[in-house]
Amino acid sequence: MFFKKIKEDIEAVKKKDPAARSSFEIFFLYPGVKAIRMYRRAHFFHIHGFKFLARLISQRAVRKTGIEIHPGATIGKRLVIDHGTGVVIGETAEIGDDVLIYQGVTLGGTGKDEGKRHPTIGNNVMISAGAKVLGPFKVGDNSRIAAGAVVLEEVPPNSTAAGIPARIVRINGEKVLPLDQVHIPDPVSLELCKLEQKIKKLEKALKEKEKEKNKE
Repeated sequence: MFFKKIKEDIEAVKKKDPAARSSFEIFFLYPGVKAIRMYRRAHFFHIHGFKFLARLISQRAVRKTGIEIHPGATIGKRLVIDHGTGVVIGETAEIGDDVLIYQGVTLGGTGKDEGKRHPTIGNNVMISAGAKVLGPFKVGDNSRIAAGAVVLEEVPPNSTAAGIPARIVRINGEKVLPLDQVHIPDPVSLELCKLEQKIKKLEKALKEKEKEKNKE
């Protein structure tokens, strides 16, 4: 079973990476394949209660590949991590089949959740370079996450998410809304405006009370 999965991982790389020349080269020289191979060993020990050994293998994988996959994560078949440097996959992350992940991707948590803290990635999803998917929600099947996107909420199937914070810009290949990175509302500015309005109301109320006292 283990060797069958590794063979499938290699075949997936050959299919998705035009630079891949041979199975031999992929097996020995591709850091993404090495990281997945070491993850599968670590995951075996993790689910059988050998947590220290599992973490030891995963930390060794980080030093060798620059890719950190927690042994508690659940990964399906034919995952491809292309280039891979800086990829981080959290403990409760779940990844479906035929997923493609590029360098600098984080499947992490926000620090606010307990138990299930990391995302669930559906089948045939592509997550582009530098994207951050943070929280215990699902990214639907056949979806695409654009480079540098910060995804903080669920992505429907067959969708494209882009921006910071990410918004759905395409569903089933059709444009939803134009993505305007320049005029995205600043949440800090909005909160300051609300506070300013409250202060003005309080000042007005105080002035009215002072006038009533003066009349007395």
